[in-house]
Parts: sequence; C-alpha cells; structure tokens
Amino acid sequence: QVQVVESGGSLVQTGGSLRLSCTVSGSIDSINVMAWFRQAPGKERMLVASITNSGRTTYGDSVKGRFTISRDTAKNTAYLQMNSLKPEDTAIYYCNAYLRPTGSYSFNDYWGQGTQVTVSS
Repeated sequence: QVQVVESGGSLVQTGGSLRLSCTVSGSIDSINVMAWFRQAPGKERMLVASITNSGRTTYGDSVKGRFTISRDTAKNTAYLQMNSLKPEDTAIYYCNAYLRPTGSYSFNDYWGQGTQVTVSS
C-alpha cells in the first residue's frame, strides 16, 4: 500500500515563510514526478510546483521567485520552501506523486490528504 503524507502547514503572517514536506512510503519501484498542488475555497486545484526524478522543476506563475521545490530521492521526500507568503497563498496544499508501485507495470498518481496553509494579512 502506497501512502503520501504531507506536513508543515500552519498559520503565518504576510511576508513569512513555511516549509512543507511530503513523504511517500510503501512498496515502490520508482517515483517519476513529485508535485505540490493547492486548492483555495471555491477554486479549482492548481499546480504550484513539480520536480522530476532528474531534478527538473516547474512552477506556477503566481509562485515563481518565492517558492522552491526540492527533493530527497533517497528518502522519497519532496519539500516546498515558501517565502514572502501572501494572503492569496492561503489554501490546502496537496502532494502528488506519479509513481510505479512494486509489481505494477504502470505509473499512477497518488495524492496525500493535504495540509492547510493560512496567511494572515
């Protein structure tokens, strides 16, 4: 059974910083991409940042220059360093892992339960 678990969400003031962590556990052959998405109340889930197993990164326009995604491949963990936080960054942040479980021939998406980030003005 594959599990994706996020941590690090909290209440922070405008201009502050937070670091989110996402760890994937279970019987896994390979993790291709790890990514962070977020969903604000009444809005669709949107991509925040992603990182491939070769280290290539992609960022949503609204977080470029403020957020940094990184990955510890040996620990099956991805991080999201969030700086210069704004009230509009308030959302539930979800971790996604595109991976192949042990014994499977295909890659699939796995999601965590989410962690709440609230930025006060």
